[in-house]
Amino acid sequence: LVFRAAWPRTALLSDGFALLCGLLCGICLASFPASACPTSCHCIEKSGLTVVQCMSRNLDRVPPDLPRDTVVLLLASNHITHVPNHAFRELHYLQELDLSNNDIETVDSGAFQGVSDSLLILDLSNNHIQSVPKEAFAHLRAKISLSNNPWHCECTLQEVLRELRLDPETVNEVVCHSAVQEEYAGKPVIQVLDSGINFCNFHHKTTDVAMFVTMFGWFTMVIAYVIYYVRHNQEDARRHLEYLKSLPSSSHTSKDLDTISTVL
Repeated sequence: LVFRAAWPRTALLSDGFALLCGLLCGICLASFPASACPTSCHCIEKSGLTVVQCMSRNLDRVPPDLPRDTVVLLLASNHITHVPNHAFRELHYLQELDLSNNDIETVDSGAFQGVSDSLLILDLSNNHIQSVPKEAFAHLRAKISLSNNPWHCECTLQEVLRELRLDPETVNEVVCHSAVQEEYAGKPVIQVLDSGINFCNFHHKTTDVAMFVTMFGWFTMVIAYVIYYVRHNQEDARRHLEYLKSLPSSSHTSKDLDTISTVL
């Protein structure tokens, strides 16, 4: 009887202790952010969400281990040259990304994978970007600024811009620094495309011309070889005829002469 009476009390004490430990662990875990703020940045938490400010910090790459609850990421005015694949993959709540005023030259095809559904604003203005892969901005719904970059206007850029939601305030600042047709250099890309110019058609025409020139070159070489071959054989025949003429007269020689004469 004593054992039966003591056992429920022990069980209740154990359950209460376990519940208390669980609550304390939950409070401790909730007090820490999803990941620490990078040392080169300043993080501000508002209503459980994080704004990460990394402007003018002499960064040469996108900081790793950014807080997963980041909503705004400001990386403007640094020295970043490359946006690699999956650079923001863990930032599922990211809504605004500012990469303006950097030294960015290349953007990988998977640079914005993982944030295509959440991102609302993307600023890549004032960089050194000449071209981007068609897949780089795939499925992005964000308003994008691409102004003041040395764009090379050709088919790929035209296909990229067709799928984007450009910032209307800066759209006329997306200018052809160079182009497959030189007369369009220095003009806004949208203005050129609105005039009916199709860089992809020009690309196909250029390819067709190159193929025609190549085929013409091969054809010329074949004709030249045939002419050379015929002339060479004629010269050999003449030499053989002169040799036969120099031989003593015979019926066999006469037949050879008649045969060669007929050929010539």
